[in-house]
Amino acid sequence: MKKIIIAIFIVLFSFSTAIKADEGMWIPMLVEELVYMEMKEMGLELTPEQIYSVNNSSLKDAIVIFGGGCTGEIISPEGLLLTNHHCGYGVIQDISTPENNMLKNGFWARSKKEEIPIEGLRVTFLKKIEPATDQVLEGVTEDMTEEERSKKIRENIDKITEEAKEGNDYRVRVMPFFEGNQYYTYFYEVYEDVRFVGAPPEAIGKYGADTDNWMWPRHTGDFSMFRVYMSPDGEPAKYSEENVPLKPEHFLPINISGVEEGDFTMIMGYPGGTDRYMTSYGIERGISKYNPNFVDIRAEKLDIMNQEMEKDSVVRLQYASKYARTANYWKYFIGMTKGLKRLKVYDKKLALENKFRDWISEDPEREAKYAEALPDIEKAYKEIRKYDMAQLYFMEGIYRGPEILGFSLRFRTLLKDLEDKKIEESKIQEDIEKLKEAAKDHFKDYSAKVDQNMLASMLRLYFYNVPMEQQPEMLKKLANQYNADFKPYAKEVFEESIFASLEKVNEFLENPKARKIEKDPAFELMKAFRENYREIRKETTEAYQLMDKGRRLFIAGLMEMQPDRKFYPDANFTMRLTYGIVDDYYPADAVHYNYFTTLEGVMEKEDPTTWEFVVPKKLKELYEAKDYGPYGEGDVMKVCFLTNHDITGGNSGSPVINGRGELVGLAFDGNWEAMSGDIAFEPELQRTINVDIRYVLFIIDKFGRATNLIEEMKITKAKPRQKIGPAEKVGMEKEEASKE
Repeated sequence: MKKIIIAIFIVLFSFSTAIKADEGMWIPMLVEELVYMEMKEMGLELTPEQIYSVNNSSLKDAIVIFGGGCTGEIISPEGLLLTNHHCGYGVIQDISTPENNMLKNGFWARSKKEEIPIEGLRVTFLKKIEPATDQVLEGVTEDMTEEERSKKIRENIDKITEEAKEGNDYRVRVMPFFEGNQYYTYFYEVYEDVRFVGAPPEAIGKYGADTDNWMWPRHTGDFSMFRVYMSPDGEPAKYSEENVPLKPEHFLPINISGVEEGDFTMIMGYPGGTDRYMTSYGIERGISKYNPNFVDIRAEKLDIMNQEMEKDSVVRLQYASKYARTANYWKYFIGMTKGLKRLKVYDKKLALENKFRDWISEDPEREAKYAEALPDIEKAYKEIRKYDMAQLYFMEGIYRGPEILGFSLRFRTLLKDLEDKKIEESKIQEDIEKLKEAAKDHFKDYSAKVDQNMLASMLRLYFYNVPMEQQPEMLKKLANQYNADFKPYAKEVFEESIFASLEKVNEFLENPKARKIEKDPAFELMKAFRENYREIRKETTEAYQLMDKGRRLFIAGLMEMQPDRKFYPDANFTMRLTYGIVDDYYPADAVHYNYFTTLEGVMEKEDPTTWEFVVPKKLKELYEAKDYGPYGEGDVMKVCFLTNHDITGGNSGSPVINGRGELVGLAFDGNWEAMSGDIAFEPELQRTINVDIRYVLFIIDKFGRATNLIEEMKITKAKPRQKIGPAEKVGMEKEEASKE
C-alpha cells in the first residue's frame, strides 16, 4: 500500500524548476522520493533514514509538539527541551507572581531539583505515519451527497482509529490532506511531566515586543527551556517526584560554527495552517471585509487591556500573555491584507482559475468531473458572506471577548446535574470541586474592571456591525432598554453575576442552586448568543458542504492539469520539513536587508522609556567587555539570521538544522513584507526569522551563568559541507576530465 501511495506522489510531485526549492512543507516520510536529491545537492549530508525512520533513531524523534500550538526540540540526552520564549510565555506568566516575576527577571534552574513542574503542559512525540487514503475512502461513491460522504468518512476514520489503538497507548489521529483527496494516520506518544528549566528576562526573550513583531531587522533572544520527564521504567507518566529525565530516542547536537549566506538549512516542525489553494473568491472576501473587521475587533480588545495594564503592574502581569496572543494576529491580519493587495494575489489566483476553466473546456470528461468545482466555491462564498459578520463578531467579540461569559459556560455540567433528580450527591460534589479549581486558575489572571469594559465594548461592536436580523433578541432588547449604551448594563452584570469574582463563585458553590445559574445575567447573555450562533451556523451548513466539495475537486483538477508541478499539502499541524538556504532580501526599491543582526543593534535600539526596548544592565556589561566566550565572532555577537524557509504559525520554536543534522538556530517569526505567505508563497520576499543558537548559548552561559545546562549539551564547532554551486561543479568536472 505504501508503495502505491508513494508512486502517486512521485507522479504528482515530479520535479519542476519553475518551483523554487525553498517553497513547500513536506511530509517527512515522503522526503526520500520527492525532494531528497535536491536537498543533497544543496548541502544535506544525512540519509533519508536519518531524517525519518520508524525503526531507528532519526531527526523526527527529537522534534515535538510543545503544548498545543508550538514546536520544540530535544537538545540533550537528558530530555532538555528548547522552544521559543513566546511559546513558553503563558507558562512563565502563569507561575510568576508580583513578588517573583519570572517574566521580568528570567529564571535558571541550577539543578534538576530547582526545575518547576508545569501542570497541564504536554509534550508530544510523533512515532510513525501510515497512509490511510484507501481505508478512509472505502465505500465512498461519487453519487453521495456531501453529508453522506462525510458520515461514511467519519465511520471509516473511527474504525481506523480504534484498530490503530489496539495494543498501545498512542494517541492516534487520521488527518486529511489536499482537502480530503488523501489521508494519513499519525501515531503520537504524549508526555505529561514537563518542567520549566530556564528563560531569559523578557527584556531579552521579548525584546522589541509588539513594535518589532513580524519585522526585520530583529534582535530578540526568543527562547525558553523545559525538561521532559518519564517514569522510572521509561514510560510517559503524570508528574511524580520519582520520575526521571527522559532518555530520548534522538536529540539534536548543537553546532556553533555559525551560518553564512547560502548555507543549506532545513526546518522540521508543526506548521499550524496555510491556505495555498484558496481561490480568488476567498481572497476578495478577506480583503474587502473579513480581515478589516477582525483587525478592528482585536484593536479594541488590545486598547481595553492596555488602558489598565498601563495603570497597574499587577494587571500588566495578569494580562501579559493574553495581550501578546491578541496582538500577534491583530498585526498579522493587517500585514496579510496589505501583502495580498501589494502582491496582487487576487489577480494571480484569477489567472490560474481562468486557465483551469480553459483546460476543463478542452475535454468532455474533464467537464463532467470538474466543471462545477469553481461555480460551487463561488456559490458557497456568496451564501457564507451573508453571515460573515455575525459569525466573526460572535467568535472574536463574544466567545473570545469578555471572560465572564466564557467562564459562565463552565457551570453547564453542574446545572445539568442539579436539575437531575436522580443524580448522586457525590457527582455534584465532584462538579463543585472541579469548579473551585477552575475558578482559582481563572481569577488568578483576571481583572473585573478590564472585563467589565470589555463586555460593554464588545456588545457595542456587535450591535453596530452585525445585521439586525441576525442578532439575538436579547441584545436588541438591551439596546432598546439602555439606548445602545452598554456601559450601565455591563456594570449591572458585574454587580449581580455570581461569576464576577472568586468570592462570589465560592460563596455560590457552598450551596449551589440550578435557578441561580439559569437566571445569572452573564449566563443568560452567553446562552442567548450561543443559541443565536447555532442558528446562524445552520443557515450556512449547506454552503460549507458545497465549499468542501468544490475545493476538493478544484485541487484534484489542478493536480491533473499540472502533472509536472510540485504539489505539497497545506499545513494542518502535522510534522513537516521545509528546506532552503540562509538568505538576505530586498524588501523594496533601493532597500537591502542583510541576513544577520548583532548585539550592537540591540544597543542601538535601546529606549529606557518603553519596556519593549529596555536593555538589561548585565547584557550591556557583556557587550562593552566583548565577553562572548566561544559564541562570538571576534568582537561581534550575532543575534538573529534569515532563511528562505516556508513556515507559518505552529513552526514557532522549530529547529533550524544544518546539513549534518545539527542545531544552528531557532525559528520564531516571519517577515512583514510576506505576510500573505500563508495564502501565496513569494520566494523573493518570504523569509524566516531565526535566533542564532550561539546567541541562545551566550545568554544561557555568560548572561544566565547556567553552565549546568551547557554541560549536558553536545556542542561542536566543525563546519558542515558547503553547498556546491553550478560554477564549482563545472570546475570540478573540468579538473576530472583533465586527469583522464
